[in-house]
Amino acid sequence: MKHSILTFSLIAAAMTVHANTPLELSGYQCRVMAVESSEDVQRAENSMETARLDVGVAKTGYLPKLDGNVTAVYSPINYDLGDLQLITKGTYMAGLSLTQPIYTGGRISAGNKLAKIGAKASEEQYRMTRMQTISDADNAYWTYVAVLQKVKMVEAYMSQMDTLYQAMDMRRLKGFLTKADMLRVEAKKSEIEYQLQKCLNGADLCRMALCRVIGVPFDTEIVPTDTVIVVERIDMYDYSITDRPEFQLLNLNVEASHHKVGLVRGDFLPSVGLSIAYTHYGNIRLKGNMPMQDGNSVYINENIFSNGLNAMLGVKIPLFHWGEGIKKVKKARIEETNARLELEKNTRLIDLEIRQAINNLSSGYAMIETADVALRQAEANLEAVRERFSVNKVTITDVLDAESQWQQSYSNQIEARAQYRIYLTDYRRATGTLTENSDI
Repeated sequence: MKHSILTFSLIAAAMTVHANTPLELSGYQCRVMAVESSEDVQRAENSMETARLDVGVAKTGYLPKLDGNVTAVYSPINYDLGDLQLITKGTYMAGLSLTQPIYTGGRISAGNKLAKIGAKASEEQYRMTRMQTISDADNAYWTYVAVLQKVKMVEAYMSQMDTLYQAMDMRRLKGFLTKADMLRVEAKKSEIEYQLQKCLNGADLCRMALCRVIGVPFDTEIVPTDTVIVVERIDMYDYSITDRPEFQLLNLNVEASHHKVGLVRGDFLPSVGLSIAYTHYGNIRLKGNMPMQDGNSVYINENIFSNGLNAMLGVKIPLFHWGEGIKKVKKARIEETNARLELEKNTRLIDLEIRQAINNLSSGYAMIETADVALRQAEANLEAVRERFSVNKVTITDVLDAESQWQQSYSNQIEARAQYRIYLTDYRRATGTLTENSDI
């Protein structure tokens, strides 16, 4: 309920604010909004509700069923009964029947078990859909954060180049630099402007992708509250494959296949049912002369009304169906075997996916450490080259190379940190532990 209120407030704000007013969002808020606005999650919720209804429907199989019936007869033909006529024009019948299954060959029990399995499967499907939606939100959010950081980095790079160009222009006026040196810097500035425009375009595309995931208009300006991509190393990888919704779905499929064997077998076993019926007949007319024992006759013209109550115990025993039952049961058992094989196969694949996610986390953090070292070295090198350039010990080409190396190292660090956050989300999803509050 708290999530729904938060999401409604955020989406309402996004719908009503001016186009130039930014919407500040954290990674957690994006997750909540994505879940609440996802059509896939809503369909999964509806599937859970229908599965619960199926459980209720299956339970009614144990209960007696009461039915009512009304029949009206109109026949222009009168039936001769000797000297009397039976007139059924306008005859009606009304009644109630109560039917109670006593033994159905295990079909009702199997149907109830299958309905409960279906309800559990819908819950796992919902959990899987929810985690995938959170994963999509994280991917879009951290990609957007990374691109915005790159924009700031390129803007800082542009500022550095402007400062360098001004200093060089003064040196050129003093005769220390040539026109060719100035052209090199101008060309580099043009290249950086091009890179900045690419980053701005990329940031706009990432913003719209995030808008789509969290369910707000595409023209909504979003400002991430995470201005720094914070990462924490995970050294202990404690997980259980049974936490994965996919693993639970595979197990439920095996269980369902087993009960389907009993359901099919029940179609070819005896069934016993008890039926109690009450029927009322009305407007059956007898008309004519009825002879008496003394030789006289009596004219009769009357309506007959009657009531009837009866009970019936029915037993149905399948005797000969050309081997249909044996073949269907054998088919159901083969499908159960296939479900077990599918479980074994996908269990290995799920375990492999988890191990790959763990490997991505380990290598991703190693990439962060490498990128941090490379950036520190690039910063130190840039500072040293600038000092040497100030005393004419290196050329402008050396300065531009050092600036370019710093830019690339900074970009690598941003990418490594953003990718690690995405790897962390993938790890939580792979281990079945991803929720809105995971690793925020």
